[in-house]
Amino acid sequence: MLSCCMLSGTASASLPAAVDGQPLPSLAPILEDVTPAVVNISTRTRVQVRTSPFFDDPFFRRFFDFPSAPRERIQQSLGSGVIVDADAGYILTNNHVIDGADDIAVTLQDGREFVAEFIGSDRDTDLAVIRIEPKDLAELPLHDDGLRVGDFVVAVGNPFGLGQTVTSGIVSALGRSGLRGLEYQNFIQTDASINPGNSGGALIDLAGRLIGINTAIFTPSGGNVGIGFAIPASTADYVMQQLIAFGEVRRGSLGVEVQDLTAELREALALDRIDGVVITRLAEDSALADAGVRVGDVIIEVDQRPIDNIQSLRNIEGLLGIDREIDVVYTRSGEERKARVRIEEDLNARISGRRLDDRLDGLVLVRIPERSRITGVLIEEVRRNSDAWDAGLRSGDVIVAINRRAVGSLSEFRDEFPVAESNELAFEIRRRGRAYLAVIE
Repeated sequence: MLSCCMLSGTASASLPAAVDGQPLPSLAPILEDVTPAVVNISTRTRVQVRTSPFFDDPFFRRFFDFPSAPRERIQQSLGSGVIVDADAGYILTNNHVIDGADDIAVTLQDGREFVAEFIGSDRDTDLAVIRIEPKDLAELPLHDDGLRVGDFVVAVGNPFGLGQTVTSGIVSALGRSGLRGLEYQNFIQTDASINPGNSGGALIDLAGRLIGINTAIFTPSGGNVGIGFAIPASTADYVMQQLIAFGEVRRGSLGVEVQDLTAELREALALDRIDGVVITRLAEDSALADAGVRVGDVIIEVDQRPIDNIQSLRNIEGLLGIDREIDVVYTRSGEERKARVRIEEDLNARISGRRLDDRLDGLVLVRIPERSRITGVLIEEVRRNSDAWDAGLRSGDVIVAINRRAVGSLSEFRDEFPVAESNELAFEIRRRGRAYLAVIE
């Protein structure tokens, strides 16, 4: 509910311009430089209204005509973004702001509108990069330098589609995790008001430097309750550089499965310390195995950063550059040891389709766990409006054969490429216990 109050002239008073000769502090000079680089993002997504229960069946879609063409309805959404490179026109935003959009429009503070080009996105960190034509743009480069709990911060974005809005607060906590749906979590927590539409906007310090990308709020009611989260500049910068270079984030792997230490595990392993993670499975061909690390060892430090739990290891592992050599510190029988290992990309665990064939752009494939009774290749992600999406492939499908050749694993699937000489790619898939055929031409 909105309300206003009318005060009489005798009851109202304006703030003085100065106190003891000193001007009152104001964020206005900083925001004059910052806000031109924060943009509003609006998206349009065409959603087909199904007129047949068989519409999702790739077999029926390919070989049968339906009585009537599926109708469409338009979904619209609003969010924010930050121009981080004015010369190239790159804008950093959240993946969920533009995920699946058919059209992405960007509006600048001065009212100019652009149609944006999709560059790449990463669901695991909820970040995406889009691009607009670089015409007299302002920019706000990422900055990562000693953020502390208690530092004052300002959030700039487009809440509820009202237009550009500024709120302020402090850093409430660092290194937060526990949000659903994201693999890598190392959030800045702030009490600066972050509401729907602020997603993808800027979190700045009092020097006007971009220290984070606003991404989510914790709310039981749908509104702001003083708990907001932003992706740190260090994470955003790494992901952005990967998306610009490859259109995806290429991640290395230590080749381990771990679990958090419990009181029982500490007692069984004769450990005095409470931090670290115990190795429960180790890939035979991993760099750690080659360095002599074993199941039962406890990892306490990776690349000079302490490991407190599974999430902290995932965060570090997911943001390590490929082909880097790092130190892994671990304990065995109470003795501290160190292994020097090279981080390599495991393409037999996860790979984007574009690296196999241009027709598979928008597809992400992952290895099915060895303990599973299912064989084949699991489709982790399918980008809307890609050739794979149009062919009927969906997240959660299991590919069991391609062009009539069975594939029992991701490595076998990779061995089937390149197949450029083939006019089409025919996939046999399993979905909820049923068999389907999907073809990409």
